[in-house]
Amino acid sequence: DDYRSGRLKAGALRQLGPDLVFGRLWQALEIRETLLGLLRERRFEFPVERVVYLTVLHRLFESGSDRAAARWKRDVRIPGTEEVQLHHQYRAMRWLGAVKDQVEESLFAQRRDLFTELSLVFFDTTSLYFEGQGGESLGQYGHSKDHRPDLKQMVMGAVLTGDGRPVCSEVWPGNHADGGALLPVVDRLRQRFGLTRVCWVADRGMISKETIKGLEERGLEYILGARMRRQREVREAVLGRAGRYQEVAENLRVKEVRVGEHRYIVCHNPAEEAKDAADRAAILASLDDQLREGAKQLVGNRGYRRYLRVEKEAVSIDLQKAADEARYDGKFVLRTNTALPASEVAIQYKRLLLVEQFFRATKSLVETRPIFHHWDATIRGHVFCSFLALVLMDELQRRLAAKGWKLEWENIRQDLEALDEMEVRAGDQRYLLRTDLQGVSGKVLQGVGVAIPPPARLIQDVVPKK
Repeated sequence: DDYRSGRLKAGALRQLGPDLVFGRLWQALEIRETLLGLLRERRFEFPVERVVYLTVLHRLFESGSDRAAARWKRDVRIPGTEEVQLHHQYRAMRWLGAVKDQVEESLFAQRRDLFTELSLVFFDTTSLYFEGQGGESLGQYGHSKDHRPDLKQMVMGAVLTGDGRPVCSEVWPGNHADGGALLPVVDRLRQRFGLTRVCWVADRGMISKETIKGLEERGLEYILGARMRRQREVREAVLGRAGRYQEVAENLRVKEVRVGEHRYIVCHNPAEEAKDAADRAAILASLDDQLREGAKQLVGNRGYRRYLRVEKEAVSIDLQKAADEARYDGKFVLRTNTALPASEVAIQYKRLLLVEQFFRATKSLVETRPIFHHWDATIRGHVFCSFLALVLMDELQRRLAAKGWKLEWENIRQDLEALDEMEVRAGDQRYLLRTDLQGVSGKVLQGVGVAIPPPARLIQDVVPKK
């Protein structure tokens, strides 16, 4: 009747799904309680915990800058953020960057029962470039894994458990070298979390004589990627050793090589070997064609240069270099001091992909750039919000997996965003109307234990009754 008479008035339309799911996980993981505990002695005039939650939620669903988050919240139901302004977000990020370690330690302590069987930890680093100046000291020029040497960057490290749970993140200036990253993180983890009996898994960028010596002096086990071309012992003694490979899995064969007291595992992927050989053949064919046209500028191309011989003014293909390169096709070498079987060493190292996936999510799914902040602490807080977002995402996927559901994040995101509520006025009454559940949203709500709101519910009288 109200509809036919034209007395219905539509109000705000807001997304309901994001907060329903991640608001529940935010509380279940006690992130809200942790932040409020750290804020107890502070006297901010705005709800800092709510601002941090807003920023994390924005990272999951929309990504972008704090300014973009301030605009995004207008169309999303996030209780307690109605009066939040942009300058509140900047201040909250600076505070969060200063207490990041305390938050990680508190969250670890609350979930310590999940880490009682912690035997493996994975560590890796990546670079994040800046669109701005990069704070007071974090923004530096360095080796860019994003292939943006023209921009300042910082280096981010992450530690994950053997089953992929995020433990902590670290941030360093952009000129920080990978080779010196591992031992300081090892010592900090021992001090902060009491993790003294774990096996560290890291890629070849972390390996050095000093790192291995430091790990062994600390009584720690390790599985580290070795530099096949740069390390003489690996290049000559390990790869030159004959021996039969053991089949471990599809496209993975291993053999163990000992050089003195050093234990190495040579891993071979036949499919990658074929690909490496085909790629090299294509490069050599292209080189031959371009050299016939006198393209001497190819010497400056890193991909081509390894196959070239330069003698005075003459540039030619070095066939011996190309033949030498074939011995590395499809191979990677590991150095370990564990007693694990060679097959298990290889399988665990391959699981470093967990950290790579973590970084890929940090850079794209919960896009961390652009970072325009002027203060290092604000930048740390900005990046730490991505870490917290991934903690929430990891928890959601685990809860769904426990019910036997493997749902794609993009489907989850889109279907939760499609769950809206609209405010409607009918005479002196005000209602909230919920849209129908779409796609996988029903399973996601069930997975986190959230009751589906009724299709319509009364809020309050617009005009108080007498």
